[in-house]
Amino acid sequence: MAGYLGRAQVPPDTAREVVNKTEIELVYNHYIQNGNKSAVTGGIGTEKLTVYAPGFSVRKTAGPNSLAFNAGTDIITSASTDNIDYVMSSASRTDERIYANATYGRTFNKHNLVVSGGIGFSIESDYFSVGSNAGLTKKDKDNLRQYSVQIQVFNDDLRWGRLNPDYFRPVKLIYPSELRYREWYDVHRRNSVNLKLGFTQVLDKRNVIGFFPELTWQNGLLATPFHRIYFSDGTEAVEQLPENRVKTALAVRLNSFAGGRFILKSILNGYCDNFGIKAFSLENETAIKLRYDLILLPNARFYSQSASSYFASYGMHQPGEEYYTSDYDLSGMHTFSSGIGLKFYPYKYLKKRMIFNGFIFRYNFISSSYGLSSHIFSISLQSEFHRKHH
Repeated sequence: MAGYLGRAQVPPDTAREVVNKTEIELVYNHYIQNGNKSAVTGGIGTEKLTVYAPGFSVRKTAGPNSLAFNAGTDIITSASTDNIDYVMSSASRTDERIYANATYGRTFNKHNLVVSGGIGFSIESDYFSVGSNAGLTKKDKDNLRQYSVQIQVFNDDLRWGRLNPDYFRPVKLIYPSELRYREWYDVHRRNSVNLKLGFTQVLDKRNVIGFFPELTWQNGLLATPFHRIYFSDGTEAVEQLPENRVKTALAVRLNSFAGGRFILKSILNGYCDNFGIKAFSLENETAIKLRYDLILLPNARFYSQSASSYFASYGMHQPGEEYYTSDYDLSGMHTFSSGIGLKFYPYKYLKKRMIFNGFIFRYNFISSSYGLSSHIFSISLQSEFHRKHH
């Protein structure tokens, strides 16, 4: 939507028609978390972890066709993960996730229509997901109104063993060490279908509003096999949740050009599901143009949710309950985050056909009412190669 409010400045010699363009982005994210409500140990214990996440994306455009590819890895060091086996050491265990996605799109200029489709995968030691998506975007002839629809399908296998050198294949679900005397679940797969709709409307020269409803259906193993539960009588079990979940959400976005150097991007989100969670969030990012090629990006977000019907803290679940979890992601909570970003976009030629588009740096601090806190750092470098005709 920001494109309706203004266009980036481009050097005069790049104003010619681009018939073949390759855009490259290098990304690095760094995430640090600390807290003492780990679901691995039933709602108590360390949640300390660090994630190192390098990645890249390439987008090739040739006439009306485009092909985008992105890939990366998350390297996770987590002291709490040791507690699956009660390895109470100061050394953290390292996990890794690898992912890749490819998307093809075609633009039909005569109809102001873009059609796209893609596939991808994500793999961890105890998780393998294959996803696919298809979508279309349609604008009216004046480019003042836009409609979009996208459907995503994910098929997940939660068995462990694929990244273990002794197996390199799915073997079994991983339970807490003292609870491996039985199989707690008779399924190991999870399926998800997401339907995303979008509608944006230019209100006037300064404001664009958008509405984005979303519906998600999940089926299969929705609990996490290595999450412990401690009951009020001292007995212990593995987390149990229903095998079906329906989520609904609606986002309302308003982009406003406040005049001078300011663009305000505000989002109001509402959410509910059949686990009993109701939530809303309010966020804003303000773009402040410091000079023609430099933008400051302060942001803030407030999030609040009610607890799931199946949540209780450590030792508060009653024996005989059908479903139970002590995962604080499903608890009642409030979360506040704030941060700052800096975008530098000089659009300078490094070589005859290579342009350095710029970089973006962001930092955010997040604090939750139940004690979890985190820091997120990210940086991206963007450039493009192109051929033009006069």
